[in-house]
Amino acid sequence: MSQEKVTVERISVFGLGKLGGCIAATLASRGFQVIGYDVDRRKTEAVRNGKAPIEEPHLQRTIEEAGSRLNATDEIQEAILESEVSFFVPSTPSLPDGSFSNHFLIPAVESAAMAVREQRKKRHLFVVNSTLTPGTSEGVLKPLLERILGGECGKAFGLCYNPEFIALGDVIHGLFQPDFVLIGESDELSGELLAEVYKRLNTNSPPIERMSNINAELAKISLNCAVTMKISFVNQLSGVCAKIPGADPGVILNAIGKDRRIGLDYLKPGLGFGGPCFPRDNRLFQYIAQSVGAEDALSRATDTINQNVNVRLLETILCLCPNDIPVGVLGLAYKPFTAVIDCSPGMWLCQQLAQAGRQVFAHDYFAAQNAVSAFGDGLVHVSTDATTVLQSGCGILVITCPWPSYKEVFTSNLDQLIQKGTLVVDPWRVLSAVAPHFGQMRYITVLGSARATASPEMAARV
Repeated sequence: MSQEKVTVERISVFGLGKLGGCIAATLASRGFQVIGYDVDRRKTEAVRNGKAPIEEPHLQRTIEEAGSRLNATDEIQEAILESEVSFFVPSTPSLPDGSFSNHFLIPAVESAAMAVREQRKKRHLFVVNSTLTPGTSEGVLKPLLERILGGECGKAFGLCYNPEFIALGDVIHGLFQPDFVLIGESDELSGELLAEVYKRLNTNSPPIERMSNINAELAKISLNCAVTMKISFVNQLSGVCAKIPGADPGVILNAIGKDRRIGLDYLKPGLGFGGPCFPRDNRLFQYIAQSVGAEDALSRATDTINQNVNVRLLETILCLCPNDIPVGVLGLAYKPFTAVIDCSPGMWLCQQLAQAGRQVFAHDYFAAQNAVSAFGDGLVHVSTDATTVLQSGCGILVITCPWPSYKEVFTSNLDQLIQKGTLVVDPWRVLSAVAPHFGQMRYITVLGSARATASPEMAARV
């Protein structure tokens, strides 16, 4: 790439799914001319009509703020013609060995590169946002692009790896105000160009960490592995507290989180981690460690503890609820404010209870339809109304996703729950602030044996 100053005004985004659609909208809302492309024409048509291509809080409003600066096309040639930088956000699904597939990424990058060649464009910057198996940028994408474009990476074109650290249900805010921006770069000028894009996009002036592509690829999965280890430590402590009368993990974690070396983020009792990133990034780290002959004991232990907490939840329910009494499961998404059910504790619990022959009534605010499709016919009855589950005669109600609205639902149905003697299992402590006002309601927050799991003030009632 030449040394003269190059600025970016026009960006193409390949992939308008959960992340790509939000990237396109936020960039356009901050003044860039953005054109999106997706193989699913329903998504491109939605964007052309000013509609959100997927469900995500605040996405529709952001698209409206973008106005005419956001467009979409069904033609790759047009997307390349109308941009200096291309973001690639296709799915990179996990393979059985833990690595990530490039099945959708390679055709997208290849087609875009051929369009760049045909249009004889110079200095085009290729930016991959999807999580990659470390080594992909240098070992797969760089030689592919050099072969098609007939020039050296870093001179004829740029290649950056730029994963986002966002949470579904909060993607728009995460893109505007990230904790930091991670940029892997093939060369200094490409990294500088992308950094300037983020200086316009971000509203909080976050640190921008620039490094080689391989370091960025490893940094992405390392961050998620560090977070999952913290979550599994919490669940390990909760398992110990369940066996010690009077021990409360919430009290302990609140204290040790005040140490700046630890911090309070993700240091709260609950269930295991799920979703489309944490579990598979942890397995990807294990794959990389094994492929180079390095130790992966921490990541393996993290997964084991994460699986064990689900088992403890199941054992607690089977111990406390007779065989002929229905079970209510509240929360089927892996986290609030999303419809995603990947590796969801609530989904796993419903499936296990159904296999054990238990009748299950389940609820979720966003994920009910996805759950119905996953369960098919069986003993799991899914509702979009939480009150229906509370009034369905369940002997035990389990909060498996911490939707804030459950506080109001339980308060409204409190008298009936007390009268029926319904037991509430609340690992996330969603109701902890209002539980002291629930009087005789049976309430458990820590998973384990019947008496050990009851909060001290409730122990005698279990």
